[in-house]
Amino acid sequence: MSLPAGPFRFIALDVETANADAASLCQIGLACVRHDGAIEVFSTLIDPRQPFAPFNVALHGIGPAKVRGAPSFPEVLARIAPLLAPQIVIQHSPFDRGAIHRACHAHDLPEPGWHWADSVQIARRAWPEFSGNGGHGLAHLKQALGLEFTHHDAGEDAKAAAMVVLRAEAQTGLRLEEPDRPRPPRPPPRRVAAALVRPHMTRARRGADRGETRPISPSSRNRRHG
Repeated sequence: MSLPAGPFRFIALDVETANADAASLCQIGLACVRHDGAIEVFSTLIDPRQPFAPFNVALHGIGPAKVRGAPSFPEVLARIAPLLAPQIVIQHSPFDRGAIHRACHAHDLPEPGWHWADSVQIARRAWPEFSGNGGHGLAHLKQALGLEFTHHDAGEDAKAAAMVVLRAEAQTGLRLEEPDRPRPPRPPPRRVAAALVRPHMTRARRGADRGETRPISPSSRNRRHG
């Protein structure tokens, strides 16, 4: 599969692993989002050069037979790095960035200095009502937002993360490239009203400091003790 050609607004990335070691990448998927919102998906299998755990195989369906003859991680990274370098790279939770970095360490490669953004955080700002009510994982967002994708396929999950960002932009009116708008200022606290009379109280204290006394009228006494 050939890499999509830009320009793009951003690219979402997802990975699958062969076992519990985050460096054991066996698939990378990219969802490239154009300026008109169109999404082009790229995915490639990777030979992790590690054993596959039964749990992971049951989750994503990738095993030793599927990755036989697939490129290594360094080969795939060399291919996708020029495409990702100038882009905002979306991950759905920090796992994907961590897995890329772990795989780089395992192969004595430097970590790529990509500009990462997290679609989980973006979703939390757009739909705070999902916190404690299904959460912001892809499985719940698929149901809550009506997204169509096949979970635990790197290309499909990358597409889902890209769709979450686009839906969040529509929900909030904020584009990914925009910084968060400042919140409106809070109203002044109630104690400001007390501050307005402080000069009068200060003058009274000054008088007391100078030895001055002010008679208290009966009406004033009644107001204070009534």
